[in-house]
Amino acid sequence: MRFFGLSFGTLSLEEAVACLRARPADAPFAYVVTPNADHLDRLRRQPSLRPAYEAAWLRLFDSRCLAHCARLLGRAAPPVVTGADLAAALLPHLAGARVAVIGMGEAAFAALAARYPAIRFRHHNPPLGLRTGQPAFHQAVEFARRQDGGWVFFCVGSPLQEYLAQAVAQAADAAGTGLCLGAALEFTAGTRRRAPLWMRRAGLEWLHRLACEPRRLARRYLIAGPRVVLALARGADASGLPPAPRA
Repeated sequence: MRFFGLSFGTLSLEEAVACLRARPADAPFAYVVTPNADHLDRLRRQPSLRPAYEAAWLRLFDSRCLAHCARLLGRAAPPVVTGADLAAALLPHLAGARVAVIGMGEAAFAALAARYPAIRFRHHNPPLGLRTGQPAFHQAVEFARRQDGGWVFFCVGSPLQEYLAQAVAQAADAAGTGLCLGAALEFTAGTRRRAPLWMRRAGLEWLHRLACEPRRLARRYLIAGPRVVLALARGADASGLPPAPRA
């Protein structure tokens, strides 16, 4: 279904995992994005980012809070499948598979590999300034291309991870499946504590994350999030987004 101008899959978490597992390893490279309210606000203000999302094989909606707000406003929203839930549900099925991770610090990656010892992990942690450093960006793309049909988890934050995935998908010889997951693998690795289940179900995971990382996430949850809810209240729907206000 369409929501905020993007076409989202209407799969449940279990269906999304089954769909991913059904992709042949040697299929042309395709990737999954999980836009949340912060992504939608950025897309509204920077339309040039949209092609990286539209080129994705599958878009899954990652905001229970925004879904709750949509229902309160009498609007339909796509089913919620968060990146953290997707990673946690998919990884146990990947024993013996090649999984490349782009991003994550060394300690977090080591914790992830220790938690899933049957997965054949590879790791590439790009330097800071990846978006403006063309050699570093190219190196990350080449690392993903060399996985020969395995899984590639992009964990460098939005929109950089979507740009990387799009660049890999544009390579004619690239195969496999990519997932743009942000910090999701840190929750799976246990190096970052996730909100209790009751908060997740109530759409309050954002509040838990804000309390844990107020300086880093204040803008996302206290500025970007409310802007998207306001846009929804003003008429953002399946037809697209209302124009962003001028700076």
